[in-house]
Amino acid sequence: MDKMSGSRKAAVLLLSMGAEEAAGILRYMKRSDVEAITVEIAKMKRVDPALQDEVLNEFYHLSQADRQIAEGGADLAKEMLERAFDDQRAGEIMYRLRNFLQKRPFEILRKVDASQITALVQDEHPQTIAVILSHTDPAQSAAVLSALPSDLQTDVARRIALMGRAAPEVIKEIESLIEQKLSDLAADEASGGGGGLNVIVPILNNTERAAERQIMSGLEEQDPELAENIRNRMFVFENILQLDDRAIQKMLRRVDNKTLAMAMKGANPEMAERIMRNLSQKAAELLRDDIDVLGPVRIRDVEQAQRELVNIVRQLEDAGEIIISRGEKDDFIL
Repeated sequence: MDKMSGSRKAAVLLLSMGAEEAAGILRYMKRSDVEAITVEIAKMKRVDPALQDEVLNEFYHLSQADRQIAEGGADLAKEMLERAFDDQRAGEIMYRLRNFLQKRPFEILRKVDASQITALVQDEHPQTIAVILSHTDPAQSAAVLSALPSDLQTDVARRIALMGRAAPEVIKEIESLIEQKLSDLAADEASGGGGGLNVIVPILNNTERAAERQIMSGLEEQDPELAENIRNRMFVFENILQLDDRAIQKMLRRVDNKTLAMAMKGANPEMAERIMRNLSQKAAELLRDDIDVLGPVRIRDVEQAQRELVNIVRQLEDAGEIIISRGEKDDFIL
């Protein structure tokens, strides 16, 4: 059995379960792994009972060793594996387990200065910040939390306190985001800090709207991905607070209830109060009910809904219904 591929062993294991349980496990696996395992399942006409017992036995000992290591009992795990398998096989399993367990979530941030982490996360959704700070060193997390705006501090602290175990795919998604931001930061520093998104966005925000449209149109033709990254940073969900009430009401008339409820699921108290204030009493009550009905939601779904609201604001500006003034002297006005 030692020469059997991992995907074939996984296929045998899943065939030992019910279809519903097997499907539940497959949902958390990478697409390439799912394809490899399903190919093996399709090729199997029957599973030899002796082979099935061996696979189940190996899985049991692996899971037990995993638990022992997680509890700090690496020596005990090694001893248990050596009793179950020969020395070479036990050594191979321990090596794989240690390599897997040594990679903790957000490992890349453990050597990053707290001020840099603050700069990386300050524009992120409060739930995203909460997930990150709940996995970094407590001293790091404390320094970052202290550096955030006071209203955001409270929101993030509350989310950390109420947070359960984050889904692996959510952690992976946020890790990818942070790694990309660190990569962008490193590129900016390598070029002497002379450019980058953090430089062009304020420039465009202070550019006349006609000139900005022309620049963005050209960028969309040359580099659509870069244009989208710039656009997402130019006017963000939190900037809605800087619109006056009439502009917010125009935005609310264009958004559907489901999108608004999803966007408000992750809004800070100030934003929630501002939106509710610009709805009728009945509409505000319906929105609160819609938010409660949603239950737990994915961060990316909340952020997508918030982007839709931002897009509506930009559409209103393009149509001349509202004006987002340029320059530091004026805020966003109708």
